[in-house]
Amino acid sequence: MPKILVIGEICADKFIYCDIKRLSPEAPVPILNPIRTTKNPGMAGNTLANIKALIPDSYTMSIGQVEAITKTRYVEQKTNHMFLRVDEGEGKITPFEWSLDIDVLIGKADIVIVSDYNKGFLTNADLKEIARKSTLSILDSKRKLTDDIIKDFTFVKLNESERINNPQITLDNVIITLGKYGAQHQGVEYPSSNPQDTIDVSGAGDTFVASFIAKYYQTKDTRLAIKFANQMSAEVVSKRGVVTPEKNL
Repeated sequence: MPKILVIGEICADKFIYCDIKRLSPEAPVPILNPIRTTKNPGMAGNTLANIKALIPDSYTMSIGQVEAITKTRYVEQKTNHMFLRVDEGEGKITPFEWSLDIDVLIGKADIVIVSDYNKGFLTNADLKEIARKSTLSILDSKRKLTDDIIKDFTFVKLNESERINNPQITLDNVIITLGKYGAQHQGVEYPSSNPQDTIDVSGAGDTFVASFIAKYYQTKDTRLAIKFANQMSAEVVSKRGVVTPEKNL
C-alpha cells in the first residue's frame, strides 16, 4: 500500500448548472436560472481525489493552505457553455511552514505530488526543498520555473502554454501534455489511444499527474505511465464538471 503525499493549494470546485431562455432587458446578457449545483474538491484536492480513485487502498495525505478557496462556475445545462467563473478566497494565502513533522511525512512518502497553483502558498525555495527530500516526486506548477527549481523533481508536468512560457528550461524530466493529442517526453510524442471530444477540461491536468505517477510507481516505465495517463485524461474530459477516473490500477 503506497504512501502518497499531495502538497499544494486546495479549493472547492462549484458548478451551478443553469437554464437560459432569454436576455436581460437591462443589458445584452443572458439570464441564468439555476437548476442544480455540484461541488467537489479542486486543485490539489482534485489531484488527491484522483489518487484515491486510482489506488483506493493507498495511504493518502495532503498539505494545503488554511484559507478556503472557492471557484464557482455558472454553466448552461443544455450546452455546457460556461458563462461566468467567480473565484473567492485567493486574496491572501498563509504561506507553507516547514516543521519536523512535514520533513518526516515527505521522507516517508513513496510518492510526493506538488500541485502548485502559485497562489502564495509555496515559494521557489519550498519547491526545491520538497524535491530534494522526496524519493519519487512530480511537480505540476503554474509559476515561472527554472532548471534550478525543478532539477531534483523526478518529473515535471507542463501543458503546451506553460512550456512555451518556460523556454529557459533545458532538463529532460519535463512531460508536456498536448490535450487530445496526448503528451511528449524527451522529444517523443505519445498520442492518445482514444482521443475524445472535449466536454470539460476542468481538472484534466490533475488527472494526468495522478494517473502518470501512480502508474510509474507501479511499473517504473515512463512510456506505459504516459499512455495510461493519456487514457485516463481522455476519459475525464469527455464528461461534465470535475470528475475522477472510473478505472483504477
